[in-house]
Amino acid sequence: MTALRKDAMDLLEKIPEDKLYYIVQIMQGVSGLYGGRDQLARDKAFEELESIRRKVPELNADKELENYKEKSST
Repeated sequence: MTALRKDAMDLLEKIPEDKLYYIVQIMQGVSGLYGGRDQLARDKAFEELESIRRKVPELNADKELENYKEKSST
């Protein structure tokens, strides 16, 4: 747990129970700004894909098309 997260948790523990409703509403609103857990999952998946991405050699589309035509005509 980061120090900032710990500080936030400590502050939450000090807030009276009847005031937590307002804090939860604020947190839900902020969650909507960055997408919440769904966005975190998407970001993690994207980072994983980026980590396995490899460069491919330059592709000559015309040559590939010719090769495909030759194979399919035989």
